[in-house]
Amino acid sequence: MTERIPCDADTAWALVTDIELPVQCSAELASVEWEGTADRVEPGARFRGRNDHPAFGSWETVCEVVEVEPKRRWVWRVLGPDDATSATWAFEIDPARDGVIVRQWARMGPAPSGLTPAITATPELEGRIVTRRLEEWANGMRANLAWIRDQVDSDSH
Repeated sequence: MTERIPCDADTAWALVTDIELPVQCSAELASVEWEGTADRVEPGARFRGRNDHPAFGSWETVCEVVEVEPKRRWVWRVLGPDDATSATWAFEIDPARDGVIVRQWARMGPAPSGLTPAITATPELEGRIVTRRLEEWANGMRANLAWIRDQVDSDSH
């Protein structure tokens, strides 16, 4: 998902590196906090998210920042069993005329995730289960980007 935001890279970076940003927009993510002594986006930093979903129940995930290019991109992975990557997420910022383009993307896998029990129980519905989950992710990313734009818009008025 992408959104053109009328701000500079510093402003966009401050917004996308706030790990609590998705809590503002998500019907699923209830809270997030840094783990241990981590307090900012940097490689190796970990944070914990608490989630609640009508179909999957409540659960927690631990995420680890794996890549940071200041004012440009940060990537984190969701840790599954044995610290395997069950999903990867990122925010990216590109310069544009009259602002920046902010992009958020995500990728499932390669390790099993919270979808695995549902797929194992009903393998004939795997395509539907994955499609629905990806639609939820896309809706969440759109909401995150709209929230960022709203923050910039409200600060400029």
